[in-house]
Amino acid sequence: MFENKKITVVGSGISGIAAAKLLLHKNAEVTLYDGNEALDKEKVIERIGSNLPVVCGEFTKELAANTELLVLSPGVPTDLPFVLELKEQGVPVWGEIELAYQVAGGKFIGITGTNGKTTTTALTGEIMKQYFNEVFVVGNIGIPYTEMAEQIGEKAVTVAELSSFQLETVQEDFIPDVSMILNLTPDHLNRHYTMENYGRAKLNVAKHQTPAQTCILNYEDEMLQEYAKELSCNILWFSSRQKLSEGLYLDGNKILYAKNGDITEICKTEELNIIGLHNYENAMAAIGAALCMEVPLEALRRGLMNFHAVEHRIEFVATKRGVDYYNDSKGTNPDAAIKGIQAMSKPTLLIGGGYDKNSEYDEWIAAFDGKVKHLVLIGQTKEKIAETAKRMGVASVVLMETFEEAMEFCVSHADAGDAVLLSPACASWGMFKNYEERGNMFKEYVKGIKE
Repeated sequence: MFENKKITVVGSGISGIAAAKLLLHKNAEVTLYDGNEALDKEKVIERIGSNLPVVCGEFTKELAANTELLVLSPGVPTDLPFVLELKEQGVPVWGEIELAYQVAGGKFIGITGTNGKTTTTALTGEIMKQYFNEVFVVGNIGIPYTEMAEQIGEKAVTVAELSSFQLETVQEDFIPDVSMILNLTPDHLNRHYTMENYGRAKLNVAKHQTPAQTCILNYEDEMLQEYAKELSCNILWFSSRQKLSEGLYLDGNKILYAKNGDITEICKTEELNIIGLHNYENAMAAIGAALCMEVPLEALRRGLMNFHAVEHRIEFVATKRGVDYYNDSKGTNPDAAIKGIQAMSKPTLLIGGGYDKNSEYDEWIAAFDGKVKHLVLIGQTKEKIAETAKRMGVASVVLMETFEEAMEFCVSHADAGDAVLLSPACASWGMFKNYEERGNMFKEYVKGIKE
């Protein structure tokens, strides 16, 4: 399929390197392009392990003429001039997900949504591992799909976390056996511009499914209620607020499954090692995938009970001097951060702020519900958030220049019985490489607090 084909991979990050390696293994003629003129070409070649052409800076006419397939890394916008020009010329434009999907075998579970993707992906993978011998957990969770694609045989199950960026470019033959859209709230509008564009990108995960496949959707999401009308596949709903005649729902402390008039109790919420209503929704989505894949109830329950919270997502770090510290660095937008503060049951010192993704913060601050003792803000958005917080009556809003200063303030102002929560409601860029670095720095600082 790729042999001797002239393919340009755009982006020299983890995904781009993995895509280039995969295509080289398939004997394609690969060129790696990156818009950064200062990129060290020799280091890129060293990382790939092959002396392929590396082009930096301008996307030249010569490069365009030698491109039969363009493969974009997830962080590369699809509306760049050279991308649009190649599309007009009839050159296929793929993403890393589409490329890996063409190479890998087996069953495929695709998981997307604004919030909860990482937890749901990890939990779904854990459940699948209780029953299937070969399970691969890939995608936006940290392991490029392209890195694993050649190892994924026909008997394997792939569980993939998919971002809106990755789903923008999937083709008609991208048909997951099971798909999920967990929720849709404003995010990445600096790239997608409108909520409709963002939602449509997410919908691509299920767009080409047929009645032979299933899409799992959140019944409480009005946008998903509308999108469901457009889908041709079987739909499995889950709800955290109302009883469903068909589907998964939360009834008090029980997660129940209703089908054809029968109701099966899957588990009780206190049996899980994850907290918060949003995590019970994540659990229901993962249970739905397991039911679609015909995982026996015993194995399904074992996977649920074995699972612990994902790193950086409302992750308990330690108790120091009677203060509980929680790392929710993956709360990179207001809706995700709402889940973080809702999970707190103590007076909370909340660290927020970061890169500006054109978000609004009113709903996040409204969710504080009197729990936030001090709102400590850092990063590009600190003044914007502070203005909203003061307008909405938050008593203590503190602006800090550095992350270390924010931590020092929290440690010195937290009393025994309080909680300190890192849940920024913003991306990490500008101050950190990614949310993992931000979360790890938080954890390291907490570990260093003397009793």
